[in-house]
Amino acid sequence: MVSQIALLAGDGIGIEIMAEAEKLLRALDIKGLSLIHADCGGTAYHKHGHPLPKATLDIAKNSDAILFGAVGDPSCDNLDRHLRPEQAVLGLRSELGLFANLRPAKMMSGMEGSSSLRANISQNIDMLIVRELNGDVYFGEKGMRQTDTGLRQGYDIMSYDEDEVRRIAHVGFKAAQGRQGKLCSVDKANVLETSQLWRDVVIEVAAEYPDVELSHMYVDNAAMQMVKAPGQFDVILTGNLFGDILSDLASMCVGSIGLLASASLSQGRLGLYEPIHGSAPDIAGQQIANPLAMILSTAMMFRHSLDNEEIAAKIEQAVAKTLADNILGRDLGGLASTSEIGDAVIARL
Repeated sequence: MVSQIALLAGDGIGIEIMAEAEKLLRALDIKGLSLIHADCGGTAYHKHGHPLPKATLDIAKNSDAILFGAVGDPSCDNLDRHLRPEQAVLGLRSELGLFANLRPAKMMSGMEGSSSLRANISQNIDMLIVRELNGDVYFGEKGMRQTDTGLRQGYDIMSYDEDEVRRIAHVGFKAAQGRQGKLCSVDKANVLETSQLWRDVVIEVAAEYPDVELSHMYVDNAAMQMVKAPGQFDVILTGNLFGDILSDLASMCVGSIGLLASASLSQGRLGLYEPIHGSAPDIAGQQIANPLAMILSTAMMFRHSLDNEEIAAKIEQAVAKTLADNILGRDLGGLASTSEIGDAVIARL
């Protein structure tokens, strides 16, 4: 059986880290694995006039999984919003029905010193953030208008319907069943009606999972607790905006944004896999970007879309061994280049 993997490198360091993921895939030499490249982000805009050209979307729709690098190009900052590079990933999420974002954050042995937290606190980090991707303020009506007093006013509407909440809640509870059996739902129900609906529906869904311990936390408190005692969290279930912020916070608790992978899943097998960091144009082309988040995203692809837990685990073990052997990028205080880190992981496979 042939599995087609779409490689969407995007912009900036996305090109360099994708090269390492592709190198790893070719080194694995898996029978029936087909790789196909496509443009997206600022690169696609400059070539084709749109950050997500139809040809790229068609390739993505016809693939079994998508590896995505990063998008963002300062030369596109003044474009209309629908033409900016970031619309590529938002468009893929919407067009492909990628509603569930899984972002694991786990402290790897020996990396405790890289965390901004004390080692006795950071060593306990092992959480999974389950973030809803298709709703919330990112996809609500938005615009600019002039008030009656002549002032400019920007607006973005935050909303969820109960089916959207119910769908992501099931993903969160099922994930908790396979971990430590604890789920913390994060919202702002004391202020937002959207969050009150979120909390109500999560409580309803919880009745179907009596083996999972449910708790609730306001997002501001969750941010504080993630710094104070991150080991208390197993699965965090939250909406699009809050999940975006908390997952980046979790990355720095672990030690580097260059270590965190993510999966964006549909209701079927199709998934988009990407590091949570951006395109970092300030260091692009210098071979100093950390490719490990991209490589760990590739491991998640094997686990969730290609049903190959064995290879996923081997990749993760090779990454852990690379770090344990002190082969580190500059983000972790080392001197290894992007390609040297990629080569080290392959050698440890």
